[in-house]
Amino acid sequence: MMDKIFMNELTFYGYHGVFDEEKKLGQRFIVDLTLMLDLTDAGLTDDLTKTIDYGDVYERVRKIVEEERFALIETLAEQISKELLKHYQLLQACTVKVTKPNPPIAGHYRSVAVEIMRERQ
Repeated sequence: MMDKIFMNELTFYGYHGVFDEEKKLGQRFIVDLTLMLDLTDAGLTDDLTKTIDYGDVYERVRKIVEEERFALIETLAEQISKELLKHYQLLQACTVKVTKPNPPIAGHYRSVAVEIMRERQ
């Protein structure tokens, strides 16, 4: 069984989308993360180096969402997972959910979202 760190509703403003107005005007994106790793040593030693620094994760995700541009939120989720697995050696797997609260779709809905799960190879 894998331990988990949850980071919920990280909110950023980015310029991702297929349509020109999305790329020009931007919009809000919400990211939820589940980070899977063994937290035993962190819990026993109270040592930050035995876990993952949440502030550092937030900043890495912020840079991807706010400074890069993709047509698809699927690509955005993939890039976030790749960055996290590349940078954090303790991380065994992660689930990344990207929610787009206001996509340009006619109709009544709360939001659209994608969720991916990636594991260290």
